[in-house]
Amino acid sequence: MSELTGVLAVYKPAGFTSHDVVAKARRILGMKRIGHTGTLDPQVTGVLPLCLGRATRVVEYIQELPKEYVATLRLGMASDTEDLTGTITETVDEVNVTDEEIAAVLNSFHGVISQVPPMYSAVKVDGKRLYELAREGKTVERKSREVEIYEIELLNVTRNGNYPDITFRARCSKGTYIRTLCVDIGRALGVPGVMVKLERTMSAGITAEHCLTLEEIADHKEAGTLESHLIAADEAIAHLPQHKVMDEKKKAALQGQRLSLRFVAPEVETDGDFRLYDLQGEFLGIYKLDETGAIAPVKVFAQV
Repeated sequence: MSELTGVLAVYKPAGFTSHDVVAKARRILGMKRIGHTGTLDPQVTGVLPLCLGRATRVVEYIQELPKEYVATLRLGMASDTEDLTGTITETVDEVNVTDEEIAAVLNSFHGVISQVPPMYSAVKVDGKRLYELAREGKTVERKSREVEIYEIELLNVTRNGNYPDITFRARCSKGTYIRTLCVDIGRALGVPGVMVKLERTMSAGITAEHCLTLEEIADHKEAGTLESHLIAADEAIAHLPQHKVMDEKKKAALQGQRLSLRFVAPEVETDGDFRLYDLQGEFLGIYKLDETGAIAPVKVFAQV
């Protein structure tokens, strides 16, 4: 039996790390070659695309694509982890903000923003992950980084007791910490803030509607119907331009040889990676224009 190849969209349940999901999928599918496309904290639910077999070679391309989240932020309290899994470090007696003020502050985060990674994160400083230092009770200086919020929208404000809950949707670039965004929104409103709930609703164009639960994956594997739920590797990277190679140069392309531009259509005009197909539409791999002006392979997928 040939190895499964493609992107499997999993809906990650709460209580699992991303590595737990990969381990579970390996057991269900009976295969080792599986990689995930972006870590989710254990309490976070939502879209986690897994790359199976040869499709693990597109993980880095999928990771670079935008993601969308629905988050709930509680105003009036803060924690050391920036979410409710940590220790509450600050509270205020009351929060007086209007829905209009909340909407205006959310809108102010639209665009390129600067974030300081939280101490409870996997970022490495001097070879050690921040969460390891945090568990030792240490706090170290972290460099801010720029991320982009493409869209941000207020969905709901619930006022139960002293601490309002704000639910919002954000579509953002790779590397955005939604926990930190929640804290920064609270700070902009003049009160502490903590993330109480997070769901990733989209990753690389794959939405929750595309996803299967781990239980559904096991059922489809048993029934022999799982393959129909896989997204082809080239479809998962459809943001890369598409070009075709002439028949007489297909074999050379698959052997990793450099090709003259005249054998590829339409004309390649950018320096970035692109998807290459034969004239019959078979996906051959990822190629690029090299410094000599020739077409060079980056990752070859099809067999000679």
